[in-house]
Amino acid sequence: MKDSNSGKFIYALVEGDGERIYKVRGIGNGAVYSLPEGKIAAVVGDVHSTRVRPERRNLMAHRAILAHLLELGTVLPMRFGIIAANSRAVHELLAANASRIEEQLLRVHNRVEMGLRVSWDVGNIYEYFVSSHPILREMRDRLVNEGDSASRDEKIELGRLFDRLVNDERQKHTERVTEVLQNYCEEVTSNSPKKEREVMNLACLVDREAQSEFEKGVFDASKLFNNDFLFDYNGPWAPHNFVDLDLETPTAKKTKKAG
Repeated sequence: MKDSNSGKFIYALVEGDGERIYKVRGIGNGAVYSLPEGKIAAVVGDVHSTRVRPERRNLMAHRAILAHLLELGTVLPMRFGIIAANSRAVHELLAANASRIEEQLLRVHNRVEMGLRVSWDVGNIYEYFVSSHPILREMRDRLVNEGDSASRDEKIELGRLFDRLVNDERQKHTERVTEVLQNYCEEVTSNSPKKEREVMNLACLVDREAQSEFEKGVFDASKLFNNDFLFDYNGPWAPHNFVDLDLETPTAKKTKKAG
């Protein structure tokens, strides 16, 4: 049961000029529905708190709703935890930012996000770099020979050299893969690797009907590398990495971040 005066957890922004109830349950097993404003709408659910904890069940509900919306059409995902005071506040938010929202919806219209992670598939990443970079091997061997007499500064410099070589390799390989994928994607963006073995973490904006072409692009890119590299693509997802939208409330300077 919808309550216009309750808080509204905003899951996403979509195209549409009519109210709609979705066949998916939201946080707290509540109804999920749209609040339209002109040619756009917010997909929301009722909540009775000013804050929803990012617990696993809540995050999973949010993701499930975004996946459902993506199956239905174009979607601008909202960052988890955006809550408006009531239905009126949602309508005011949409009206105040209508042109920017429409612009972003046009940017991702009928497109999805695909991800690509490339990792070094080797037993020991440090030894792998030692074996393939003479400058690192020479410094490592010198410190091993020095034993306990090796200074702390020398050890720190060895670590810095390793980090620099890893980052240089990441940049070089990312440029090679991106150059290939640009022929199969509308846009490609690079996220910072989160693990030491991770070479790159790419997000690609792809036409909904061109996902098989993206897969072909990943295969083409992988042929540039030997068996020391593992390619793993995933998706489709709502285009989190391609939403650049700060929504200003009409009564305050605070912003609501999409994405």
